[in-house]
Amino acid sequence: MKNNFFLIVLIFLAVLAISLFLGPTPINPLALDGTTREILVNIRAPRIAVAVLMGMALGASGAVLQGILRNPLADPYILGISSGASLAAAIGIIGGVTIFGTFSIPVFAFAGAVLTGGIVGVMGWKRGGLWPERLLLAGVGLSFLFSALLMLIMSVSRDEGIRRAMLWIFGDLSMSDWERVPYGVLFVFGGVAISLWRAKALNALILGDEFAHSLGFAPQTERVLLFISVGLMTAASVSLGGMIGFIGLLMPHIARFFIGSDNRLLVPASALGGGALLCAADLIARSVLPPMELPAGIITAIIGSPYFLYLLRRKNVLSV
Repeated sequence: MKNNFFLIVLIFLAVLAISLFLGPTPINPLALDGTTREILVNIRAPRIAVAVLMGMALGASGAVLQGILRNPLADPYILGISSGASLAAAIGIIGGVTIFGTFSIPVFAFAGAVLTGGIVGVMGWKRGGLWPERLLLAGVGLSFLFSALLMLIMSVSRDEGIRRAMLWIFGDLSMSDWERVPYGVLFVFGGVAISLWRAKALNALILGDEFAHSLGFAPQTERVLLFISVGLMTAASVSLGGMIGFIGLLMPHIARFFIGSDNRLLVPASALGGGALLCAADLIARSVLPPMELPAGIITAIIGSPYFLYLLRRKNVLSV
């Protein structure tokens, strides 16, 4: 299993290198000049960094959430956090908010995600703890509500910001820059660190609360900590570049196929796989119809849907 993990690391590094030097204008790393160096350092590198952070956040949070909810079809967006972030970001975009400069939309999105996560947590709290069924139902209900409000706002608005909002919602990474990377690193790696810290507890929770308690874990406390890690990573991902589908749902299953269900390896493997997948999707998005760029979320959906249907055909592949 560890050999397979190292293989995932190598694939991750290879995809990063390919994404950096390939694109609408391929760059020879051995023949750099001022222009190509500017493209690499100030355009492609920050875009790849944002894609890696978003993919890592979605992959890792998907693995954690499938364990918390004991649901193989759970993904980071099922709790409604992304819908809350998208609604807040769309309000900021259409309203022309610039109070935080270039950080205005990410700040709005992050605030919307955190607020939604708090609401879901309150609604999922019962008898001194978070209950998976209540979390799931609260998230689905809020997701429908916020999606409806988002469509309402965009339907009645005549502002030119609608197109920008739509691109952002579908995962547009074209506006990525180095300014967004530090706070993305802080929240994404913070969430991953919490998940790895409580990975043994997550392994126990998957087998049931009674089993986890018998091993010395406090199930409700562990669930709260893991829920916080998912909230941090999902909020950071959506605020960095919008909604990217299928990575959080699909990548944990792919990683589980290669390295098993031990979350001490599954969480980092899902994070690395998610980062590689989003980098590859973004490379396709900016290369397939130059000079036009497609939202990366469209590419991940096109790639993810058929493969997910294939996974459904495999016996026991959707076990947590």
